[in-house]
Amino acid sequence: MSLDPATTRRIAKLARIGLDDQEIEAVRTQLGGILGWIEILDEVNVEGVPPMVGTAVNTALAPRVDAVTDGNCQDKVLSNAPDREGPFFTVPKVVE
Repeated sequence: MSLDPATTRRIAKLARIGLDDQEIEAVRTQLGGILGWIEILDEVNVEGVPPMVGTAVNTALAPRVDAVTDGNCQDKVLSNAPDREGPFFTVPKVVE
């Protein structure tokens, strides 16, 4: 599909993309390529294919065991702290 420069400018404005006159031609070519791919998808026969809307909602999630798998490493985590007090990071006061 071929776009004219005025349509390309309008699309860029709607997308809030600032383009100067030198960039319009490059973007026009890229948008034309994208619209060409969409036209190819329009040729696919989808007669009798049910829509996939809502299939993820109707699928049950696989349950998992609620267990700690990567914990109990408090000393390793706190070893990265520049300053600590007991099991806590200490930071400078930022609010007066």
